[in-house]
Amino acid sequence: MKTVILESLGISDEKLQALEAPFLAEGVEFVHCARTADPEVKKAEIADADAVILANMPLEADVIRSADHLKFIDVAFTGVNHVGLEAAREKEIAVSNAAGYSNEAVAELGVGMVLSVYRYLRQVEDSCRSGGTINGMTGMEIRGKKVGIVGYGAIGRRSAELFHAFGAEITACKKHRTDDIPDYVELTDLKGVLESSDIVLLHCPLNDETKGLINAGTLGYMKPDAILVNLARGPVVDRAALIEALNAGKLRCACLDVFEGEPPLTGDPILEAPRTLLTPHIGFATKEALEARAEIVFGNLACWMQGSPRNSVL
Repeated sequence: MKTVILESLGISDEKLQALEAPFLAEGVEFVHCARTADPEVKKAEIADADAVILANMPLEADVIRSADHLKFIDVAFTGVNHVGLEAAREKEIAVSNAAGYSNEAVAELGVGMVLSVYRYLRQVEDSCRSGGTINGMTGMEIRGKKVGIVGYGAIGRRSAELFHAFGAEITACKKHRTDDIPDYVELTDLKGVLESSDIVLLHCPLNDETKGLINAGTLGYMKPDAILVNLARGPVVDRAALIEALNAGKLRCACLDVFEGEPPLTGDPILEAPRTLLTPHIGFATKEALEARAEIVFGNLACWMQGSPRNSVL
């Protein structure tokens, strides 16, 4: 069986070799490729592959349709909107993802972003390096603030735990209500979360219901000194509406780790917007998370080979 790894999984060679070893002993062949944006190169790379492994590199429908032997797409990522699922469905190709690997990493980044804004970390470092002092940049604490979480799934739950530990009050909205909500989390609707919160964290999936969820109308519900943190997917937020709100001084800051396209963001108008903290999609990228992701991916491959797929998307 031939498995093509289309891009780096971000782990050490030693870790990768250890994960591959049991498969090699069973006669599985691994081929490693460099990430590419060229669909024709991708077609050539997976032409005779039985399985492919990729992270967030787009795998277009036409590329999938060209692969006559392909039976399994193993996605080292939570979202799969970069994979041509319609083609995989047509060809009855199984697809699995790596949900859950970055819960801690993403939630911790949200805390870090808020602390950076509240304590003016970029600005005071610049001041310190240029011989200055605090220069009036008195910070704020998370304790006592109201934190709203849009999308109370696994990452949203971990965010709630972390901000609760800081002494914040937590509200959240989620599509499907369950009975395992902690006493310190108040469930309400989107409008209620946005109106009451000093800090709003987006942790919802991207789908037809959530695309443009944060728009001119819903931004209007937010407090003028609120922080918006998007750790979900870029299109959950209407970029033009957000830029307009920032230019009008209607938010303290927008902290964005995700965008309408993957970084680099050359020419993206959000780069010119005021009061923003931008990171190039690093939420998932910790050593611990990437190793956990690789373990999930190779576990998915083993389960599929045994006829018992797990983490199935298709």
